[in-house]
Amino acid sequence: MKKTLTLALMLSTALTFGAAGAGQALDLSNLTEDERNAFRDEIRAYLLDNPEVLMEAIGVLEERQAQQQVALDQDLVKVNAKALFEDGYSHVAGNPDGDITIVEFVDYQCGYCRKSYDVVQELLEKDGNIKLILKEFPILSDASMLSARFAISGQQLFGEEAYATLHDALITKRGAVTVDSLIEMGNELGLDGQAIADGMDATVVDAILADNRTLGQRLQISGTPAFVMHDDMARGYMPLEQMEQIIAAKRNES
Repeated sequence: MKKTLTLALMLSTALTFGAAGAGQALDLSNLTEDERNAFRDEIRAYLLDNPEVLMEAIGVLEERQAQQQVALDQDLVKVNAKALFEDGYSHVAGNPDGDITIVEFVDYQCGYCRKSYDVVQELLEKDGNIKLILKEFPILSDASMLSARFAISGQQLFGEEAYATLHDALITKRGAVTVDSLIEMGNELGLDGQAIADGMDATVVDAILADNRTLGQRLQISGTPAFVMHDDMARGYMPLEQMEQIIAAKRNES
């Protein structure tokens, strides 16, 4: 907002004091108190008479900041590409050879992650050329951490198909999350729930969660869901149409 006001002040100054001549510059540091008060009054009057100028300046500033954020995010994705796309442990869904890769940071207790789950599933069904990489990012609660540990432990013990089954169940699970409820859920899914629970505190589980947390910090991710879509970041829930528009734009860039 300070930059916006500065722009408005400069414009007002040019309009108010332009009659002094194109070759004369207004030295704001040498104004008398009366001149300074008159200057402020002129600025206020101009902005009240022309409020659209201020709104236009705000729009320009917001657009410029958005462009700067996109450029920053693309740099962050590029610098962290190996950890994002080739960490060797994150589950891959969709088409492993897809031309567009989406990385999703997910917390099982996040309402918007649950809402995004339905969108992403529909996207994968409609578009057979998407590679989805899932990263456990439990940040909301102890239940988030328990769920993430259970999912990773199941992956380590029983493989990717088991992880996919657990992921689907955890993101749609209702009710309290406890170790006992997770064990029961694992058993109902045809897995050894007790064995998965016993492996939740394994060193490898700790390492994966620590790596994901560090990566999220480097990418400046503070909430879920968060997506990396090809080379762009998208923070927060997106409807299907918005995701499809981003994917189409990325394909057009290729």
